[in-house]
Amino acid sequence: MPAVLWDLENSVATLTLNLPHKLNPIALDLQHELREAFARVREDRSVRAVVLTGAGKAFCVGADLSAMRPPDAGETLGDQTAKWMQSVSNPLIEEMRALPVPVVCAVNGAAAGAGVGLALAGDVTLAAKSAYFYLSFLPKLGIVPDLGCTWFIPRLVGPARAMGMSLLDERLTAERAAQWGLIWACVEDHLLLLEARQIAERLARLPAHAVLEARTAFEASARHTLPEQLHYESERQRELLNRPEFGEGVSAFLQKRAPVFAGRKS
Repeated sequence: MPAVLWDLENSVATLTLNLPHKLNPIALDLQHELREAFARVREDRSVRAVVLTGAGKAFCVGADLSAMRPPDAGETLGDQTAKWMQSVSNPLIEEMRALPVPVVCAVNGAAAGAGVGLALAGDVTLAAKSAYFYLSFLPKLGIVPDLGCTWFIPRLVGPARAMGMSLLDERLTAERAAQWGLIWACVEDHLLLLEARQIAERLARLPAHAVLEARTAFEASARHTLPEQLHYESERQRELLNRPEFGEGVSAFLQKRAPVFAGRKS
């Protein structure tokens, strides 16, 4: 069975992590297949949004510690892991953040360890009420959170809560994650995929460049002063107001109808 399932309906590609018997650890084969799925999204212009979820009881429980093998001669376990992260895991997150379509993460159960970074790399993250987020790195293993956790979490909930999540060895419930602003929403378990697909279909109707512009603008704001960000915004408007999407939006507003934007260009 493939480690990642693919389904395409109504311009939404649903990618399902498919190692449920092991609670979807972020094993190397799963990472390779997920990167292949991301490449397929980039190539298939009919895809206008993505849903990422997990099969079974968990979203992703992070590294498969039971599968770790002794490194090659002359290489430490740390050397081996850093090499894999830099060649496979880090590019996976970078490629996910660079996808030309919105990504909805539907956290159907445990998101632990590196699975938290994967869940937060989406543009909109929903979680089932029974789901939780757990950073086991430092309290259980003495290693730092990875797969982007140290980048995403303080930006979403602030450094105090990021430190608490990292050190206190506590599960963060989906409800509290939504209250804190770590995720977009917490929903009833049986409604998770329905809600995720509905949101993805809404996002699929956005201007094709919208998600890339939003990601870039918010990331720029983290390194800019207010005057610098105001200038950035005005320069983006200089270009974006001249695009056909703005003209369609204005026409739709004046005609009291919903705008209809073209799909991704070939």
